Amino acid sequence: MIINLISSPRNISTALMYSFAQRHDMRVVDEPFYAHYLQSSGAEHPGRDEVLQTMEKNASAVVKQLQEASQQTPHLFIKNMAHHLIRMELSFLAEWENVLLIRNPRQLIASFAAVLPQPTMRDIGVDYQCQLYNIIERQTGNAPVVIDSGILLQNPADILAQLCAALQLPFDEAMLSWEAGPLPEDGVWAKYWYKNVHQSTGFSSQPTSTRPLPAHCEPLYEAAMPFYEKLFEHSLKPTHAPEV
Repeated sequence: MIINLISSPRNISTALMYSFAQRHDMRVVDEPFYAHYLQSSGAEHPGRDEVLQTMEKNASAVVKQLQEASQQTPHLFIKNMAHHLIRMELSFLAEWENVLLIRNPRQLIASFAAVLPQPTMRDIGVDYQCQLYNIIERQTGNAPVVIDSGILLQNPADILAQLCAALQLPFDEAMLSWEAGPLPEDGVWAKYWYKNVHQSTGFSSQPTSTRPLPAHCEPLYEAAMPFYEKLFEHSLKPTHAPEV
């Protein structure tokens, strides 16, 4: 089985990848379409040249690589960013188990602006997550699983158990914690983006999660909220009080 996580940026997608990496029946892959996105969009991100030099840029070739990799492991977990899945043929999504990871745009944009000061809707991909939700539902006849990072952080065991059930996987408590430090599967961009997750040993909010939204980002926040709210309606909800 290929599990395809479709996340907004500046979310806990890397932590979720680390979580799945703790399973003995799982191999993980970090943002395999990043080079395709950088080349297609022309976006200027930290480490752009290194990403383009070291990764496959052709989206169809990446899909083929992933399909082949999935034959070497019981299950393959792919961490993807929604905004990376542009200018490509998307029929492969119908063959994968898709999971959307969303985050309140206020925190998302504030976090993104700390690295790229002038984020745009293209950068945060919230509108495109909504489009992908609809595309997947049309292709498969089933809505993809949606996880809100704020709810997951408060209820990791509960939400992960629900996610595993939706994927028809047994829940493994090993998914709740990991050793601090990088994973061998980290992308070459980890040195720019992964400081917090490298210090983590489990699902927990970072102090930077409460950083204020820059005033110039307010219009982007207001534009993004309706897309987030639509997806939030479909997200997994806790079955009991938040975990302590």
